[in-house]
Amino acid sequence: MTEPLPIVLAGARGHGRWHLANIRRLAERDVVRLVGVCELTPLAPAELDGLGHPRQSDDLPGLLAGTGAEAAVVCTPIHTHADLGRAAARAGVHLLLEKPPTPSLAAFRRLAADVGGAGVACQVGFQSLGSEAIDRIRALVADGAIGAVRGIGAAGAWVREEAYWRRAPWGGLRTLDGRDVVDGVLTNPLAHAVATALRIEGADRAGDVESVDLELYRVNDIAADDTSCARIRTTTGRSIVAAVTLAAERPGDPYVVVHGDRGRITFWYKADRVRVERAGHDPETTEHGRTDLLANLVAHLRHGEPLLVPLERTGAFTRVVEAVRTAPDPVALPPAAWRSEPGVQGPRRVIPGVDALTEAGAQRLALYSELGAPWARRAEAGR
Repeated sequence: MTEPLPIVLAGARGHGRWHLANIRRLAERDVVRLVGVCELTPLAPAELDGLGHPRQSDDLPGLLAGTGAEAAVVCTPIHTHADLGRAAARAGVHLLLEKPPTPSLAAFRRLAADVGGAGVACQVGFQSLGSEAIDRIRALVADGAIGAVRGIGAAGAWVREEAYWRRAPWGGLRTLDGRDVVDGVLTNPLAHAVATALRIEGADRAGDVESVDLELYRVNDIAADDTSCARIRTTTGRSIVAAVTLAAERPGDPYVVVHGDRGRITFWYKADRVRVERAGHDPETTEHGRTDLLANLVAHLRHGEPLLVPLERTGAFTRVVEAVRTAPDPVALPPAAWRSEPGVQGPRRVIPGVDALTEAGAQRLALYSELGAPWARRAEAGR
């Protein structure tokens, strides 16, 4: 019987609670064993129920050395990903690193160099890329099910209250104390829309991106963008257009849509649901399974299975992050362009008509300015 993989979790609160619950699930199946937790404030016994008595510390390198961990799950603030990931790599410890892997292309390259030099595995936490639907969609496209591909759209209309941006000291920031953060809608909350479209296109490495055009806006009192669109041109000559917002009128299920000259394929990636629409056929909807990325990392280390989201296959997404990082500050929309509404825990800001705009952006492969949004400005030139 294979021994459970000893792991350390760095960042066990906030989104880290999801990882803690997932580790508990896998520990019950003897897939992993939690040997350490890296947090500024130790977890209480109740938070570790069913996980034994892992060592706790705020010193990740010391924790890795003292526990004999083979892997680390890093779910810490964005601006710490690169340094903690590099520290783990230098210790010879494999990684599951939350998205975005780094807030800049330079940091990505440094991390990749350390990961490659140490010979460790690094999986990036784009959970949507564990969906079996992606291979199904790519096979349908390759078989000509929807004809020649004209482009790929992505749409995400989510609701976030003003309190969301106060969830952490780095929430909604572009930089913090001189360090890149880039906590905008394209790069963090709805990053899966971008990364999933790039994977379906088969253009997920850094060298696969020719240029990125951006329109970055905000209605909340933050430094980063909360409503944005991007046109990503790949080296094959095709385009991906993503239109996303956190100021939606109603919460929606984000999706990616592949447009062909004889039909289209829509993928609701949170639900692992695919709909194929093509001339001469009734629409066909299918549900698909998903492989957990930590379980996949363990299978890679124990049995040689391929990693689903290796670091190098998030290079194209990091090119988008870099474009956002180096772009001018997001345009603050005037009060006439949005309204305040009560939320569950406090007020939220809403852009009237933005739900339809995100839908139109994905369906027509057009940016907000091209759709005639009255508050939109022409996209920043590709970079």
